[in-house]
Amino acid sequence: MSTNTLSLEVKALCAISQIIDKALDLEQSLQNVLSILSRTMSMKRATITLYDQDSGNLTINTSYGLSPEEKERGVYQLDEGITGMIYQSAAPYVVPDITQEPLVLDRTESRKIEKEKIAFVGVPILLHGQSLGVLNVDRLFAGHIMLDEDVDFLTIVATLISQFISLHEKIKTREADLRRENTSLKYQISREQKKLYIVGKSHSMLDVEQQISRVAPTKATVLLLGESGTGKTLISRIIHELSERRNHPFIKVNCAAIPDNLLEAELFGYEKGAFTGASSTKPGKFEEAHRGTIFLDEIGELPMGVQAKLLHVLQEKELVRLGSNRLIHIDVRIISATTRDITSLVTRGAFREDLYYRLNVFLIRIPPLRERKEDIVQLIRHFQNKMEQGYNRSFTLTPDALTLLSGYNWPGNVREMENLMERLVILTDSDKVTAQFIGPFLEGAPAGPFCAFPNPEATPSGGRPLSLKETEKQEIIAALKRNGWIQYKAASELRLTPRQMGYRIHKFALEAMIAQKRALLRRG
Repeated sequence: MSTNTLSLEVKALCAISQIIDKALDLEQSLQNVLSILSRTMSMKRATITLYDQDSGNLTINTSYGLSPEEKERGVYQLDEGITGMIYQSAAPYVVPDITQEPLVLDRTESRKIEKEKIAFVGVPILLHGQSLGVLNVDRLFAGHIMLDEDVDFLTIVATLISQFISLHEKIKTREADLRRENTSLKYQISREQKKLYIVGKSHSMLDVEQQISRVAPTKATVLLLGESGTGKTLISRIIHELSERRNHPFIKVNCAAIPDNLLEAELFGYEKGAFTGASSTKPGKFEEAHRGTIFLDEIGELPMGVQAKLLHVLQEKELVRLGSNRLIHIDVRIISATTRDITSLVTRGAFREDLYYRLNVFLIRIPPLRERKEDIVQLIRHFQNKMEQGYNRSFTLTPDALTLLSGYNWPGNVREMENLMERLVILTDSDKVTAQFIGPFLEGAPAGPFCAFPNPEATPSGGRPLSLKETEKQEIIAALKRNGWIQYKAASELRLTPRQMGYRIHKFALEAMIAQKRALLRRG
C-alpha cells in the first residue's frame, strides 16, 4: 500500500470517528460515512444494507451513487445473492469483475451499462459477532492487492458503522424509557389533581394504565375494544393528554350517531355546492384535528365507502373534500373504538381487512365492570362525590345498598353507574339510600325486598318497575312525541346535543318508529 493511500485511509477513519456524536440521526450519519469513503476510494457506488426486523429482509438503508428509485429496489432475502451470503457467513467477499459473477443480482438495476471494469467489495457489519448488515462498494478495478487492502480498510469502517448503529439503538431505547417515565409522571400528576384518570386498582385496569403509558408518547394508531359504557372515550382522552399532541385539538366523532349519507362530509369536509344544501365550504373533522388526535367511536359502524377513504387517509396522510380535487395534507393521530366484534365483521366482509390492520396497531381491551368488581365500591364513591358536588346535596349509602350494588353485573358499565348516582342524588328525599330504594333502578335486579319501592318515575301497570335503560328509552320517546317527533327539538328539551340524541335513537332502535310517526303526521 502506498504512503499516500494509507494517509487517505487514516484521514477517512479519523473523519468517520468524529461524526459518532451525530448517531441519533442514523441515516444521516451513515450518509456522511459514504461521502467520506467516496473521497478516499474510486467508488462508483456504495450501499449500507441492514436487516429490517419488520419485513425480515435486508434493505438498503443508505447509498452512494444510486437514485432514490434504485435504492428503493434494493431489498434482499437473507439467502439471496452476494449480499445475503455475506450477511449469513459474516465473511467478506470480493469480485474482481462484476460482469463475470452470477451471484451479482443487480437488484437495484444500477449496473446495467458499465463502460469500465468494476470490482465489488463487500464486508459484513458485525456487532459482538452478530451480523447487522453489509457494507458493499463498487469501485474501479485496481488489482488484486489493492482489493485485499480494501477489504481490510472497509472491515474497520464496518466496525465503526456497527458502533454507530449500537449507539443509535441505545439512545432510542433510553429516549423511549424517558418518554414512558415522563408519561407515567404526568398521569400521576393528573390523578393527584383530580383531572383525567382511571378510577380503580384492579389488576385488569392497572394493565390498561400500563398500556396507556406505553402507547401515549408514541405515534401509534390505537384501537380500543370494550362494551358500551366502559370508558373508551375517557381512555382516548387520556392518551391524547399524555402525548406530544396534547396542546392541539382532540376531536371526537361517534360514527354510529351520524347518518351514513352525512358521515363522509362530516369526516372529510366539503366544498360549496358539493351537494344540495352545501351553501358554504366546511372543513371536516380530520382537518379540525390537524396536529392533534381524532377519536372515532363505534368504528364498526362505518359504511364500506367511508372505510376506503379512511384507509387512504391513514396510508397517505392526505384527504380530498367532497366536491374538490385538491389534496389536503394532514397530521392526525387516530384512536378508534368499537363495542362490536370487529374480527367477525372482517370475516363477514362487513369491515375491510386492510383498514382493520391499519387501525389495530396497538390494541387495548377495556374490561367490563363485572370483570373488575373490586373497583365497584371505589367507583361508586367517586361518582357519588361528583354528583354531590354538582347538586350541592349529600346522602349515605347503607350497607345493604352497597352489597346490592357490589353484586350487580352493571350491563351498562361505568356509564350506567354514573347515571344511577345522578338519579339517586336527584330523587332521594332521605339522607340514607337503602337497597330497597335502589332496586327498581337496576336492570334485572332480583325481586323481593330490594324491589319493595317502585321506581318514582315509571312503573308499567301490573308489571315490574322499569329498569334504568327502559326508563331512559321512555323519556326519549316521550320527548320526541311532545316535539312532533323532531329530533333536534326533543334533544333541546332534554338538554342533549343533536349528536347525543342521535346516538340514543340508534341505541334504542327508534329510527323506524320516528319515520312512521312523522309520516302519519304529514298525512294527517
